[in-house]
Amino acid sequence: MARKYSKGASRKVEGAMKKRKKGTLKSGRSGKKVKSRKQAIAIGLSEARKEGKKVPKKKTGKKGGGRKKSKRKSSKK
Repeated sequence: MARKYSKGASRKVEGAMKKRKKGTLKSGRSGKKVKSRKQAIAIGLSEARKEGKKVPKKKTGKKGGGRKKSKRKSSKK
């Protein structure tokens, strides 16, 4: 079976995790320190994507993921 992520991508994630542990990893726009493990992984993968490494596409939310609203019948007389 083929690799889902390239070795270069996994190195990027590894580097991001080390930076997070050291306390030097910062998020893009706000520049705040990253504390979350998941966020560090996401940053590593996005950097790998920018460099053109083999990384699957971002997962997006489901279409119509919330609760379904029932249609209310109007009581016009």
